[in-house]
Amino acid sequence: MDAKAEELSAAIHEIRERVRARHPQGAILGDVALPDLRPLAQARDAAEGKVASIGTVNPRAGGLANSIIQKLKRAVARALDWHVREQVEFNRAVMNCVQSTIETLNESNRTLAALAARMNQAQALIEEARELKDVRSHWIQWRQEWEAKLSSTEIQFLRSLSDLQGAWQHRVTLLDQQHRETMKALHADFQGSIDRSAEVVQKRLWADLDRVRVEYETIIHAELRLIRQKTSLMKAGSEVASRVDAVDSAVSLDWLKFAEKFRGTEDYVKRHFTIYVERFAGCSNVLDVGCGRGELLEVFGQNGIQATGVDLNDDCLAMCQGKGLSVEKADLFSYLHALPDKSIGGLACLQVVEHLPPARLPEFVALAHSKLKTGALMAIETPNPACLAIFARHFYLDPTHAKPVPSALMAFYLEEAGFGMLETLPLEPAVRTMPSLASLPQDFREDFFGSLDYAIFGRRL
Repeated sequence: MDAKAEELSAAIHEIRERVRARHPQGAILGDVALPDLRPLAQARDAAEGKVASIGTVNPRAGGLANSIIQKLKRAVARALDWHVREQVEFNRAVMNCVQSTIETLNESNRTLAALAARMNQAQALIEEARELKDVRSHWIQWRQEWEAKLSSTEIQFLRSLSDLQGAWQHRVTLLDQQHRETMKALHADFQGSIDRSAEVVQKRLWADLDRVRVEYETIIHAELRLIRQKTSLMKAGSEVASRVDAVDSAVSLDWLKFAEKFRGTEDYVKRHFTIYVERFAGCSNVLDVGCGRGELLEVFGQNGIQATGVDLNDDCLAMCQGKGLSVEKADLFSYLHALPDKSIGGLACLQVVEHLPPARLPEFVALAHSKLKTGALMAIETPNPACLAIFARHFYLDPTHAKPVPSALMAFYLEEAGFGMLETLPLEPAVRTMPSLASLPQDFREDFFGSLDYAIFGRRL
């Protein structure tokens, strides 16, 4: 029982300490303090101690005499127990009354604390009511000012909205006007472009029709001219051929050495044959009239173009045969007369026509036309008499040269024989072999000292 009492007393003491820590001054509302019950509780505890000591004896030191004395004291205390019992009960009743009083006072303190909490809440409500009263007193003034500001803001907003609507409408009107003007300008430009394109196409169409008409008329004229001249040319052929053979036999030279000295090395000559490879690409059964050392035949063979050469010089033919080239010894007129009509796929005649008598040149062109297939290409290369340097340095070096052939005259012969799609290319600028020509004015140099040779191409119609 004593251990439980001590444990309970310790718990009560701890609770009291916590309450004191929360309310160190015992204040519950402002400066109002709760009554302090600690002195009363301390007096109660002291009285309870005295009540508990009734009927006990003081302890003494050990020993026989003291033990006897202690036993006597206990016997006397038990003997007087009936005398002090009423006093003990009275004391306990008084202590119970004191305990009830303390508990009542503690309950009063708790009630006062609850009332203080309620009063604190009431105080907060009072403060809030004061604030609400202040708000209510100012609400009318605030409302009037707010309504005035609202009205002013609404007026400004409506005015700004009206301005924006007017500006937007004006902008829409301007954009619509600009769009209409832009579309009108685009339509005008488009219509003008269509008109210009139509005009260009129409002009081109009429130009093409005129060109086609001229070409057809030229072809018809050439065919008719060829028919008229064929008989007379055939009659005169045998007589002129005999004269040419006489001239050729009269000149006896080492033609290989002559070509090496004045025409150039074989590699030099081959480098200039690119234009012929490009134009004769895909052709077969090409005839090289006056093949010489066979440079063109070699270039054609390297590029897959099947070709045959014709020449009268034995040294040149032997050189070509040593290279494995296909060559024949024959007079070009005799060889061509022996071929069937429309039997060869192309004809190249390089540096030959200037050796022919001028009277036989039209015959040669007409004869070549009759032996070529329709659409086949014919190429002629010859010195250019429009370049004065050709006479100063080159043309008269060859004693077998008969007469130079101007490019315009050569083109006329080709047109007369029935060739179309003519193309003339200048070859070997004279300024390369005569650097002093560079000092001349360019326009004068181009007019009188242009290319040493020219090549002319035509297709059989």
